[in-house]
Amino acid sequence: MTTQLETYTCLVCGGAADRHTRLDGNLRHCPSCTFTWTAHHLPPTTELYDESYFTGDGYEDYYLPRPRRYESTRRLRWLLRTTRNHPPRTLIEAGSAGGYFIEAARHAGITAHGIEISEHAARHAREHLHVPVQHGHFETTTPAHPVDAVCAFHVLEHVDNPRHFLHAAHHMLNPQGWLALEVPNIASAAATRLGANWPHLQFRYHRWHFTPESLIRLVTTTGYDVITCDTVFSRFYWQPWGRLRHARELLVADWVATRSPRIRHPRLGDALRLVARRAGQGWSA
Repeated sequence: MTTQLETYTCLVCGGAADRHTRLDGNLRHCPSCTFTWTAHHLPPTTELYDESYFTGDGYEDYYLPRPRRYESTRRLRWLLRTTRNHPPRTLIEAGSAGGYFIEAARHAGITAHGIEISEHAARHAREHLHVPVQHGHFETTTPAHPVDAVCAFHVLEHVDNPRHFLHAAHHMLNPQGWLALEVPNIASAAATRLGANWPHLQFRYHRWHFTPESLIRLVTTTGYDVITCDTVFSRFYWQPWGRLRHARELLVADWVATRSPRIRHPRLGDALRLVARRAGQGWSA
């Protein structure tokens, strides 16, 4: 079984895609809302994420503790800063991979659990970090109790259907619950400059490609109020001691676009971040 992506109808707004594909036939684009999607068949998500994905195919090595803990700490600080007036006490991370964000959240006193589609990654989280990560499909999981936050970092671009995913998250949240997302930003300066060489495209794994406009529209039409949306450049997650693949190309693209050393930007960074709350409540952050 494969996932049908060769469609001309936009999943976000229902509009018609451009007549012609982009980037050598790999992408379809909706001119109405800027949403973009991979134009060919991909295997279902349950078949893609084996051990090789986490140890060299999708990443250089996702189980290296130092860089994974560094980026997890940065994401947790962002989440807690954004939700500081109503910080989450309970949390589910969808696509928790090796469990490093769950580890960081639990160290901060949050009751955090993960759901991971890769059995290998979920086992790594339990056996090496001793954190509760369940092997399973997020969209069909029913937690014992609603939670204060659902987090998904570089997950929404992988899922079979982003609307189904966001509806599932909505059902898991408390009435005042938070949704925290991070996805690659196809409207970034580097994506525009590098085209098919932009390292975050990954056509074998990424079904959906978001801009700030299309992500906000998708989230608001699935039952959420957007609180904040911004972007960060790739170097936001780089460490001084880390191996920096594609560093030169990304740095050149960023500098040409901004003429500054800034690491955050309203729309030009490589990583698109959004925090929303489940709609229907009268308070704000």
